[in-house]
Amino acid sequence: MMMDEDGQVAKPDLYAHPSDDELHRLSVDDLGERISWLEGEIERTRLVLNSKKGAFSDAEAFFKK
Repeated sequence: MMMDEDGQVAKPDLYAHPSDDELHRLSVDDLGERISWLEGEIERTRLVLNSKKGAFSDAEAFFKK
C-alpha cells in the first residue's frame, strides 16, 4: 500500500494510466469515478476530432473550387 507524507494510505491517481495491478487495487467507487472521467475525456476528444474533420472538409471544399 502506498502511504502519503502524513502516513495515511495514499489515494491512487484516477486520471493517470495505471497498470493492471493498480486498477485491481481501486475500489468499486474509484473505478466508477475513473470510468466517468474517461467517458468525459472520450467525448472531449471526439469534439476536437469532429472540429478538425469539419475544418478539413471546409478547406478541401474551398480548394476544389
